[in-house]
Amino acid sequence: MKTINVRDLQKKVRECVETSQKERVIITRHGRPAAILIGIEGQEWEDVVLETSAKFWKMIAERRKEKTVPIREARKLLEARWAKRGRPSKAKRTPRRKKS
Repeated sequence: MKTINVRDLQKKVRECVETSQKERVIITRHGRPAAILIGIEGQEWEDVVLETSAKFWKMIAERRKEKTVPIREARKLLEARWAKRGRPSKAKRTPRRKKS
């Protein structure tokens, strides 16, 4: 893990960004850790946003506390809804034709 102070960072931004793709770079101010630079090159934008979103992770934690439904039960519920709406169940559907 590399450490660099704020003044040196201003002079070596490009080098630090490249280094951050391989290892974390700790940025210090007055000798104390102030920030961390983590490389994200090659990752999808949406993944980066969600991975760093406190709101998203709070929602995930709340959902994990809720009661779950087994997949078989979920399928039965969906089949019942489809039947009420007049949609054929998955087993009765005709396969889609590929567009040419």
